[in-house]
Amino acid sequence: MAEDVRPAPTTGAVPHQRSGHAVYEQLHASGDFQEMRKGYRAFAIPATIAFLVWYLLFVVMSNWATGFMNTKLIGNINVALVFGLLQFASTFLIAWLYARHMNRHVDPVARRLEQRYNEEVGR
Repeated sequence: MAEDVRPAPTTGAVPHQRSGHAVYEQLHASGDFQEMRKGYRAFAIPATIAFLVWYLLFVVMSNWATGFMNTKLIGNINVALVFGLLQFASTFLIAWLYARHMNRHVDPVARRLEQRYNEEVGR
């Protein structure tokens, strides 16, 4: 039985290469690109570390501080339940802070880079 070999459908878009295009190299070497990376990393790395520490604290406390985590606060609500709910709240808080940080510090730089790219390629 012969295989049906057909080319993959195309969208008409030309795939971008990581290197080989001078405009990419110029933008990557620019101060704006470095500023954008710095702005992203200034939030992403500390936020990731803080959240992982916070999450692992919950796991560690649940495993090795069961007496504390079982402490009743109100009715059947204990410390573990509050900790777990705070995990959700902190996730939403970090997402909101991330969006705010990116809108204020990174997106303006990214728009400048995009404008420079469009000018270089004639779009």
